[in-house]
Amino acid sequence: MPGRGRRGSDGFQRRARREGYRARSAYKLQEIQRRSQLFRKGDTVLDLGAAPGGWSQVAQEMVGAEGRVIGIDLAHIASLEGVEFLQGDLRDAELRRQLGDLAPTAAVVISDMSPDLSGNYSVDQARSIDLAELALAIASERQARCFAVKVFEGEDFQQFRAAVQAEFGSVRTLSPEASRKASSEVYLIAKRKRK
Repeated sequence: MPGRGRRGSDGFQRRARREGYRARSAYKLQEIQRRSQLFRKGDTVLDLGAAPGGWSQVAQEMVGAEGRVIGIDLAHIASLEGVEFLQGDLRDAELRRQLGDLAPTAAVVISDMSPDLSGNYSVDQARSIDLAELALAIASERQARCFAVKVFEGEDFQQFRAAVQAEFGSVRTLSPEASRKASSEVYLIAKRKRK
């Protein structure tokens, strides 16, 4: 079975290179959009954990020239036409101030942030929840209409899902086809921000 997962993974990687996407993760966001319709033309989108830019590429295609995509990551991201990038830590007050100046509101907040993996699943899962909580706080601050966030399943997952449900009227869990077969990642897709 592991071989099948690797072949699927390689297939998405090859397809991404062939179609000009920076990462296989682009296909995850395309599937999320097909199934959940997060983006509208003209939306402002915040892409958290944006490196290397695959999700930002897809978001930019979805919102069009009249929309706006801002990607943020700890790592440097090569420039991408139609996308603004900020480099830094989202926990940093100065970066959050910059982000607030750039986009006091955003229609959609997406997060593919992942912790540096330690190999200890309990530790990695807890770190994943911390990042997801940070993304939810930013979505709440921006009064985002829609929110999509990667999280590792584990003991804190249901508690975090309840926190998302408290902010949004509709929450669903999705495991995109482009996710690696061995991965425990899932995406929470939330819509209809509560007042």
